[in-house]
Amino acid sequence: MQVKNPLIKLLVAVAVLLPLGVAAQTSSINAFSPYTMYGIGEVNTPGTLQMRSMGGVGVAMRSTGVVNLLNPAAFCAAQPKTFLFNFGLEGQNYYNSQTIDNSAKRTTYNTFNFHDIAFQLPVAKGLGLGFSLTPYSSVGYRTKYYHEYDPTDPVFGEVGNVQYTYQGEGDLTEVKLGMGWELFKGFSIGAAFQYYWGSIDRTFVMTPTSITGEGSPVTTTGISSYAISSVKGQVGVQWSPIINQRRILTIGAAYDFGGDLNPEVTNRIYSADVNYSTIKGDTTHMKLVLPRQINAGIYYQTAKWSFGVDYVYQNWAGGNRGSEMTGTTSSGADKLQYEVAYTNTSTIKAGVEFTPNRYDIRNFLKRFSYRAGFRYGTHNQTFNGNRLSQWAVTAGIGIPVKLWAVSAFDVGIEYGRRGYNVADRLGLVRQQYFKIAVGFTLFAGQENGEYWFMRPKYD
Repeated sequence: MQVKNPLIKLLVAVAVLLPLGVAAQTSSINAFSPYTMYGIGEVNTPGTLQMRSMGGVGVAMRSTGVVNLLNPAAFCAAQPKTFLFNFGLEGQNYYNSQTIDNSAKRTTYNTFNFHDIAFQLPVAKGLGLGFSLTPYSSVGYRTKYYHEYDPTDPVFGEVGNVQYTYQGEGDLTEVKLGMGWELFKGFSIGAAFQYYWGSIDRTFVMTPTSITGEGSPVTTTGISSYAISSVKGQVGVQWSPIINQRRILTIGAAYDFGGDLNPEVTNRIYSADVNYSTIKGDTTHMKLVLPRQINAGIYYQTAKWSFGVDYVYQNWAGGNRGSEMTGTTSSGADKLQYEVAYTNTSTIKAGVEFTPNRYDIRNFLKRFSYRAGFRYGTHNQTFNGNRLSQWAVTAGIGIPVKLWAVSAFDVGIEYGRRGYNVADRLGLVRQQYFKIAVGFTLFAGQENGEYWFMRPKYD
């Protein structure tokens, strides 16, 4: 039997991209923000590029051309004798600014990495399977603060000024395997198994300065390494009360059970003397919990237009009850430090897609899909009880690879801000970022004569 070329190409792509994606996740900084200094860092926006270009909506999206990473109930959209594969890359530019002692401080940083690898295929009539490998959260920061000389301090009064340098990097990756089952026309349920793994390294260096300007005080370095490995689950449901040739209205919801990550933390503090003597070293388990999460949304489709709205609630404070104190900002009477604690979050997402005429054989541009969206919510940590708002606007284009094809090349952009509502009042960092992403959707089925699951009559 002759094996068709598209299948070979897809299998080769999976074999090459999967290990490269995993290696990329564990070998580079995928975020650059002082707000990643605590916990698991910055949580990435889930979903393939088609969904993220629409603000991240999709819990009610059911499509043969999109692998839905938000709701396993949508996996049943896989049509018989088809296969859908998705791969995405994303680059980010971070711009952080802060005013300290009437002086403006600014930093910029660029990152580039994979965002998702996913596929969807039918198992039986009305039953579909989905798989995805995605970055769940990222840590990346480098920052400094100074402890000023205070002769009345029982410890630092004998040392002088002390500079602290903090930096960290690492990632938490999610693997999801789920199934969706259409119980009857327009109504489906789904469940998914999620596995999380990753490593996060945090380092601080304390460099004291001699009071008299003589001598060489010893620098102290501390390293904390988090090793994470945990599982949890997700269930979902979708219902289409309106479904006909002209329009489809779908309501969807998904629930994540959350779970204790229970990371193993290896700590070591050593002095930079001749022998790099270890002052303290131990291995413990840290209380760190992924939130219980509820997603609910509505999605409306016609031949040209698609609209979606999602609401997401995450119970971060339910299992993460501890808090930490930051270093100091500013100096003298204006010196400040903050208590950082997890808080529950709510996020609203809205998006739209317009395709002028996906079946137009004369005008290629009319077959493009144009997308835009908006997202607004709060950061999952508070500073002295103050919530940080964050929002983003998105846009994107889907370019079909040929006439009447589901396979497409996607381009998306996103601009967002965090902390501007309280940054000036509290002296915190104002953060803005710009993302650009590309995605590839490969579809095998009736559109290109590829029947991968049909037994051939002739070899």
